[in-house]
Amino acid sequence: MRLHREGITLLLITLILFVLINVVAFRAAAYLQPWLLALTLVLYGLIVQFFRNPQRPIPLVDDRLVYAPADGKVVVIEEVDEPEYFNARRLQVSIFMSPLNVHVNRVPFAGEVAYSRYHPGKYLVAWHPKSSTENERTSVVLENTHGAVLLRQIAGAMARRIRLYLEPGQQVSQGQDLGFIKFGSRVDLLLPLQSEVLVSIGQTVKGNQDVIARLPEEGE
Repeated sequence: MRLHREGITLLLITLILFVLINVVAFRAAAYLQPWLLALTLVLYGLIVQFFRNPQRPIPLVDDRLVYAPADGKVVVIEEVDEPEYFNARRLQVSIFMSPLNVHVNRVPFAGEVAYSRYHPGKYLVAWHPKSSTENERTSVVLENTHGAVLLRQIAGAMARRIRLYLEPGQQVSQGQDLGFIKFGSRVDLLLPLQSEVLVSIGQTVKGNQDVIARLPEEGE
């Protein structure tokens, strides 16, 4: 299993802590140690799977296709007003990521980073309607000749650390790592209104594997 770099330090610290707990338990109450060992192994396994980073080659490289930037369930497809960057109506598609999902965020389409910003905020549950505008989050705008898309990484009730690896002016390729959100969260895509959405509410998607939308032809 390939692990993401964001989890290496935490996994090492947790491993040392669990070993120390088991050693102390064995000396203090040996009859409890097998149960404690089993519990710590299960907990450690859950943490390890959270930081897994599977290799996901793009099935079809196409700068009009917007691939899922995260694993999870599609929970929102609607038109909204976007006041941060476009100041216009956009088509929002939101993906909810449970703690059991892969939490690597990936670049949905090739282009240039036009904008990025970190917003401190609250930690409402990620499916709350106000989480898109009130929670801790990052915003990044990617653009190419077919249009521009704003992507938000949104913290949830458990997620307390968001990492974004992109900077304005950077050229990015479809499928590369965009960032990481720890322990449950949500990703919003704000698409041009003319985009063709290719997913439905409740659909489970995988980053770099499932196409969320097709951007309009150049000039549309």
